[in-house]
Amino acid sequence: MTAIRHLPEAPTGRRPLAPGAGIDAHRHDTHQIVYACRGVLSVTTGAGTWVAPANRAIWIPAGTVHEHRAHGDTDLRLVGLADNPLGLGHPTVLVVGPLLRELIIAYTAGTRPAPEHHAHHGHAGDSSAPEAGPLRGDGGERERLWAVLVDQLKRAPEQRLHLPTARDPRLVAVCAILHRDPADSRTLAQLAVQAGTSDRTLARLCRRELGMSFPQWRTQLRLHHALLLLADGVAVTTVAHRCGWASASAFIDVFRRAFGYTPGRAFTL
Repeated sequence: MTAIRHLPEAPTGRRPLAPGAGIDAHRHDTHQIVYACRGVLSVTTGAGTWVAPANRAIWIPAGTVHEHRAHGDTDLRLVGLADNPLGLGHPTVLVVGPLLRELIIAYTAGTRPAPEHHAHHGHAGDSSAPEAGPLRGDGGERERLWAVLVDQLKRAPEQRLHLPTARDPRLVAVCAILHRDPADSRTLAQLAVQAGTSDRTLARLCRRELGMSFPQWRTQLRLHHALLLLADGVAVTTVAHRCGWASASAFIDVFRRAFGYTPGRAFTL
């Protein structure tokens, strides 16, 4: 990550982001909900990456150093929270239903979009300015809207869309291979040879550092890449093959079991 900005308060507002644009590493002293009502947003911390399409939001606790990245043309909405009504101490993906979606959009409407140069494109750029402008609107109306918004956030189910990051160099090397080519179908034993270790060692590292088995992590990685490709408008059949599934139907089945809907509905509510 680049130099880390510090914001006393997590901003609230709207932030349009072009495909591939992002917001560099920063932290704030209050909590934040980030939601892309169009496109796909990924949030990366030292512990890994969380990814969310338009029917998911990401909770970012106070003090968490994180970066944002847009995949596809993204309409980012930011909601700062002084308190922690969800009681969550780690980044979490939340399911966004139709009502919560409209509440977030309404609460962040009427704010000044941040100037384009505040975001970076690719890996370059300076994000030294605030992420969004100040709120506007009638205080009483906003208070009522806020009360319902918080109530709906408390009801939002959590969903595991976290791709954890490895630390051990041997596991890092294997993860990097699969990040470059999610369709790589080599077994853990075959990958271990390339990493100069054993499959038993890698399996133990997966459990310890990633919190899941190697097959579970590889499936999570493939789903992560699939969401990003779908955001770029890649056809479902092409996504399936580029991410390592033998057929589109096999991909659709795994996707549906993971998210509760088909890839064709990934960006709808």
